[in-house]
Amino acid sequence: MLRRFHIPFLMACAVLSASPAALADDAQQRRDGVDPTQPVGTNPITKFETVYLGQQVANNSCSHRDLGFTGELQGKWYAVFGDTLWCAQPLTDPSQDNASEFHGMVRDSLSLTTDDPLLVVDLHLNDDSPVRHQQQFVPFNASWGEDNTYGFGGTSLVETANGAGAVFYLVNANSAGLKGAGVAKVELVSGVPTVTKRFGAQGYWWPASSTPRYGDVAAFRDPRSEYIYAWGGAPTSVTDFTGAQYVYLLRVRAADAYDLAKYEYWWGAADGGWKTGEPLTQFGAENAVMWFVGQGQFVWSEFWGVYVFVHLSPGGSDVLLRTATALEGPWTPDVKVYTATPIDGGLTYAGVAHPYLDASGRTLTISFTNNNHIEVIKVTFSK
Repeated sequence: MLRRFHIPFLMACAVLSASPAALADDAQQRRDGVDPTQPVGTNPITKFETVYLGQQVANNSCSHRDLGFTGELQGKWYAVFGDTLWCAQPLTDPSQDNASEFHGMVRDSLSLTTDDPLLVVDLHLNDDSPVRHQQQFVPFNASWGEDNTYGFGGTSLVETANGAGAVFYLVNANSAGLKGAGVAKVELVSGVPTVTKRFGAQGYWWPASSTPRYGDVAAFRDPRSEYIYAWGGAPTSVTDFTGAQYVYLLRVRAADAYDLAKYEYWWGAADGGWKTGEPLTQFGAENAVMWFVGQGQFVWSEFWGVYVFVHLSPGGSDVLLRTATALEGPWTPDVKVYTATPIDGGLTYAGVAHPYLDASGRTLTISFTNNNHIEVIKVTFSK
């Protein structure tokens, strides 16, 4: 059976192979040098209350899935899920399904969010009866050598211009490895966000072997500027533990999201900052913005007046928040707001923010994957 989770490939391997002592030694060595990815300052999030809300399900289909990164398009918010395994017919409650049995799947899917964080409306459904199931959101292309087993885990729908949007994704060829990170154009077709074009000669712009996997960590439409930002892990050619955990950053004006030449790459403050059309050719602390983080989402908090990054500890179960006044960083230390209990010993990962539920920022609803269950918590802040 296909693997049922999606986390950055090199990160997953490193987490499973590195001992706590090795992590501590590495962190100490990095603190002793000049490293802009290290925590700076004090996190203002010190007083909060966290409540567990429950598990998220759909009201019109039935499946097990992961991710669910949220994004806005023309005033509505949507969730982009990763591996989506259909439940047996005629079930409408995934808790009643035998998860050890395989009934079909797609490698990503799209849902409409609602005012209830525990309920989504699945889109792009097929004609299965009596319960319809999700179809693929980012389509595979056989002419590029892809098939229905290829993964396209996406990290957030981002609005571009003229009512359209984009989704960043990582092409995962399974045993053949990661191919590259790409961008797809998303337009409303009969009122439903639909991928209408994938860019790049092979369906991606940034080859995984030579460039960061932009968008695989996070993608974000900054409400305070005209830019879209995307974060990605190191190229697959970087194999040492420390180097493989650095995270790199690009940005592009939302109106230029379909033009690769307009993308700007963060080379580090000491090496010229943003450079248009000049992808990174050197990889290390001085060019990175973070180190050893899980997939997550960024929000601008009106309550705190800072950006907040929501993620889970790599290989762990802690839901973490760090803050910064600029998306390039530096970032404060993480604050733990919740510790999940792994379901049946499975993986917990992918911090997802739902900022549309409270524009004031005094509360932040967060979901995450727990062994192919989407669990939801609500954090209430105070000063």
